This record gives sequence, structure tokens and C-alpha cells, in this order.
Amino acid sequence: MTDRYVSPLQGRYASREMQQIFSEDMKFSTWRRLWIALAETEQALGLNITDEQLDEMRAHVTDINYDVARAREKEVRHDVMSHVYAFGVQCPKAKGIIHLGATSCYVGDNTDLIVMHEALKLVRKKLINVIARIADFAEAQKDQPTLAFTHFQPAQPTTVGKRATLWLQEFAMDLEDLEYVMGTLKLLGSKGTTGTQASFLELFEGDQEKVDRIDPMIAEKMGFDACYPVSGQTYSRKVDTRAMNILAGIAASAHKFSNDIRLLQHLKEVEEPFEKSQIGSSAMAYKRNPMRSERIASLSRYVITDALNPALTSAEQWFERTLDDSANKRIAIAEGFLAIDGILDLVLNVVDGLVVYPKVIYRHMMAELPFMATENIMMDAVKAGGDRQELHERIRTLSMEAGRTVKQEGGDNDLLERIAADPAFNLTLEELQAAMDPARYTGRAAVQTENYLKNVIRPLLEERKDQIGLEVTINV
Repeated sequence: MTDRYVSPLQGRYASREMQQIFSEDMKFSTWRRLWIALAETEQALGLNITDEQLDEMRAHVTDINYDVARAREKEVRHDVMSHVYAFGVQCPKAKGIIHLGATSCYVGDNTDLIVMHEALKLVRKKLINVIARIADFAEAQKDQPTLAFTHFQPAQPTTVGKRATLWLQEFAMDLEDLEYVMGTLKLLGSKGTTGTQASFLELFEGDQEKVDRIDPMIAEKMGFDACYPVSGQTYSRKVDTRAMNILAGIAASAHKFSNDIRLLQHLKEVEEPFEKSQIGSSAMAYKRNPMRSERIASLSRYVITDALNPALTSAEQWFERTLDDSANKRIAIAEGFLAIDGILDLVLNVVDGLVVYPKVIYRHMMAELPFMATENIMMDAVKAGGDRQELHERIRTLSMEAGRTVKQEGGDNDLLERIAADPAFNLTLEELQAAMDPARYTGRAAVQTENYLKNVIRPLLEERKDQIGLEVTINV
């Protein structure tokens, strides 16, 4: 449909799997499965519902007569009752018991929770694979010295692998949060118009024990451990807030990762994948823009801000139910998940194709390392008989002179030559250059990386190894 708006999340970013989870087929077939679960439960608890009626309903779970439902909704302006009607057209024997005792939120809210759970499962799988891929990158690069930055100013060296553990740790935190929320997600169940189950108490003629059994039976049929013990007409909209906060956390981690890649690509130390026929700029043919990382950042900002929607919706709910959540929920929840799906696919694509340039990294390191090595140089000079206080002042002066050469004259860092020429240090240029091995100045970076991978990340991945091995493609 080129004459109508189509969400970019559909055409450009989200995977087919995530789009299917939020599809109409998923939504309305789940409504029908919920109506069947309710009818089965009511039959088991003694209501006059026949096997023939249930079999008729089971035969029409997926062949949804959308044309009938849409025509009916134009007439009655109620989506749930339109689909009750459409289901009844296909199931004339069961028509009278479909949706018996329930309110609209029985299918609407329970379906939203089921869809959210399925979407979280897909996000979890992709997040685990992101962690696995970054772990492999950290392992491979754990010994590669690189210039570290604080305030984007050169600081003590680290390793490329150690820097990757900073990305890993944030994604691992996201996984911990996600699994907690998934593990505590429940169904609404069938609570009735204001959450009191009054309609079911009437149906079962005041039998409290039978009414108590309805929610657990429905939860089991729909694959959940339990229902929320209390509710108004809807489940608490704070549940949506919790889910979207998870997505916002993942987006923040992805944004930080993408920022680092973009800065490193500017330095020409690390690059995201760049395909043979890819065009970096319409005007500057030589350019290799980090467009995937930029897209990660762009979509991540959308998800982070989108998390405000369910928070405001939750805050605005009145008593047992209002309807000012409905239109917002239809957009905010689905698009938040579609966007985070696209983000995780992009992160996987970038990590899989990261290119590291050790020679560029070394050149940048050696332009700064003489300044960072001055403490070690000073200690070596003291061992050779020098005076520490005098040497400290001399090295401060020489460092400032070398800095002026770099900044004002555009020259190379000649600090080592200046120190070698100063008799106070009693060190030759060859001795000084021999001390310039970058690996001497990375501290415990490699060991920290090994320990973190061994003690934290590898066990985490081993427990979830059935989820590893996902291959993704990006659309553009």
C-alpha cells in the first residue's frame, strides 16, 4: 500500500517473528483460545455446556472471519462483542455460551499479557545471543592493549576485551531484570466487571469454592502458573510499566554500546561491518559512516522515551477502570517491542562483523604512552641513583614542553627523546623505548576480562545454552 502510511518498524526494523507476535492473527486466535478455556472451565465446574459446543469452538480457533467481525464493529462500535458475534456465526451451537460471565477485559487483557510474555521470550533469546557474541569478542580481544578514555580524554590504557566487558555487564543486568519480570508475569484471569467475580458467583449459585477454581484452571490451560490475586476490571497497568522499563534498560545499554562503536570508528580503531556495495555518503564516496550503530542509537532513544507512555497510563487509571489506556496501549506496547527487536538484531549484526585495527590502536597508544609512562620512568631513574623530587619536577617540565610540541607545532610526541637527553635521568633512549610495551600499562585488564567471562558470563550462558545460536538478518 504505497498510498498509505506504513510504520517503519514493520518495513525496515522489526523481525517477522516479533511482528507475528503482535499480529491480528495472534490476537484474535488467542481471544478464541481464551473463550474455549473459559467454556471448558465452566463445563468442568458443572455448567450446562456440551462437548459438541466445545468441539465446534475448537474447530474455528484460527480461521477467523474478519469480514464479519469488521462489519459488525462498524455497527456496534465494540471490538470484543463484534468478535463474539463473528465466532458465534461460525459456531451456531455454541453461540449462546461464548463469553459466558466474562467482561471484555477477559479476552483483551489476558491476551495482552500472553502476547507480552511471548514478546519477552523473543527479546530474552536475542539478548542472550547478544551477550554470547560480545563475550566471544571480549575473549578474542582480552589481550589487545588500547588507549582508554575518561571524559574522552586519553587515560590509562586498557584492553579492547576489557572495554567489551563493560557492554556485557550492562546487557547482563538487563537479562537479570527481564527474567525477573517474566518470572512474575501472571494472567488477569476472569474477574468480571469490577474485579469482584460477581457474575460467576451468580452463575455458580453462590458456590465460593467453584468460583475460586476458575482462575487457576484458566491459567493452567493458557500456560501460566497463576493469575493476579486481585484486580479491578483490568490487570494493573503497572505491569506494562515494568515490561517497558525492561525494554528501556536494554535500549540504554544498546545506545551506550553504539556510542562507543561510533567514537571508535571515528578514531579508525574499530569499525562496524561495511558491505562491499554499501554507500556511506551520497556526496562523499570515500566515507564509511557507522550507520548501523547510528540506527541503534536512534531507535534506542525512541524506546527509552516510549517507556513514559505506560507509566503515565498507570498513573492516570481511575478506580476500577477507565478507557483512556486502550488507544495508547495499542501503540506504545507493540511499537516498543518492535523497536527493541530491531535494536537487538542490529546489535547482533554489528558485533558479528566488528573489525579491529591493532596498528591504528598502537599508533594512538604510542602518541600518548610516554606521558602515561612517566611514573614508571621516574621510578627506573630513582633506581639508577636519581632524586625523586628533582626528577618529578624535571619530568613535569619536559612533559609540558613535549605537549606544546604536539599541540602548538603539530609535531610528534618527543618526550622520550627529551628525557634521554636530560642527564638527571641517566637513561638512554633505547632503555626508554624498551619500556614502552603497551601491555605493561594495562594493569589487570586481561585478567579481569578472563575472570569475568569465566566466573559470570560463561556460567550464565551455559544455563541458557538452548537459546544460543540465533542468526538474524537486517532489512536495510
